[in-house]
Amino acid sequence: MKRRIIPDAITSCNLLCGSIAVFLATQGAFIWAFVFILAGAFFDFFDGLSARLLKAPSPIGIQLDSLADDITFGLAPSMMLFCYLRPIVGWWALIALLMAAFSALRLAKFNVDERQHDSFIGLATPANAIFWGALCCMPISIIAYDWIAWVLIGLSLFSCYLLNAEIPFFSFKSFKRDKTTVILFLVGCVILIAFCVAKAIATKHIEFALFSGTACILWYVVLNLMLLCLPKK
Repeated sequence: MKRRIIPDAITSCNLLCGSIAVFLATQGAFIWAFVFILAGAFFDFFDGLSARLLKAPSPIGIQLDSLADDITFGLAPSMMLFCYLRPIVGWWALIALLMAAFSALRLAKFNVDERQHDSFIGLATPANAIFWGALCCMPISIIAYDWIAWVLIGLSLFSCYLLNAEIPFFSFKSFKRDKTTVILFLVGCVILIAFCVAKAIATKHIEFALFSGTACILWYVVLNLMLLCLPKK
């Protein structure tokens, strides 16, 4: 019983990070909100790992994990996007909060879907959170025209679709089966990160370095969609 406390405590840290990220988003501190989303992802990785190492799986832990994930990877990035777009499109920015609801649906489906042991069906919530969290760190001045804000709202709706779509997405757990794909993804990430960091150094804006998160997730989605279009063997 005592061993179960450790994974649940780590999961609670994930939930706490997500809650802080939501608050920081309402204050316009988008970079710090994104930092706490990343911290939540760190705890999310280690709660499952600790449960396996300690051999302390818990039905309550599974439910707590999904709750924490929806706060950190669903509500937090949705609130960031809402607060980011509201000065431009007003209350229409509430559409962004749909991602929190669809993230909850995606997490519930994941808990009962036996097909997702070493890969994903639909975009994983942490990946979606990193995409939007990093994007919202960019200076608001990049939205020079209102139509760009509407494009972002449209992309948020597309994210809602991807979260629950019957589209296979590879994971690092499937490395043995998808070795070439994973390596291609990592090479692309290295190139994108190097470019974004170089841009950040040249402009002295850390936001461009953080944007590498958005770029890498976009590459991940595009790569998986490309694989979906290839003829099956």
